[in-house]
Amino acid sequence: MAPIARNIIALVVGAAACIILNGLVLGVMMKLVPPPEGFIPEQPATYGLLATKHYLAPFLAHALPSFIGGYLAAWIAATRRMTFALAVGALHLLGGIAAAFLIPAPAWFIVVDLVLAYLPMAWLGGRLALRRA
Repeated sequence: MAPIARNIIALVVGAAACIILNGLVLGVMMKLVPPPEGFIPEQPATYGLLATKHYLAPFLAHALPSFIGGYLAAWIAATRRMTFALAVGALHLLGGIAAAFLIPAPAWFIVVDLVLAYLPMAWLGGRLALRRA
């Protein structure tokens, strides 16, 4: 297979993994750590009911897909594997930035999420793929 085609596939597979896993991880985590009684997502005033443990679900829904998407992109790519891992993380980060504007959350969570969940995890996934290659 031509390197360009393989690199495009790497980017598409990594990004698709992020999209699919984001929803799956969030769904599973929301069942494991359900929101507190009286929490209504559409009403920012109820966000005070959330404890730190409730922010674990969205953080993991951003970090794990970035890690796996970065891993897959680096594993599949023919050239510049880490670049493709980070590109997948950057695409996922763009979604996270959009969500930060659309979904009310405390500033501390937005900073932690945007700084730690996307690019660093995609980088770690890429590093793991490079070690296994």
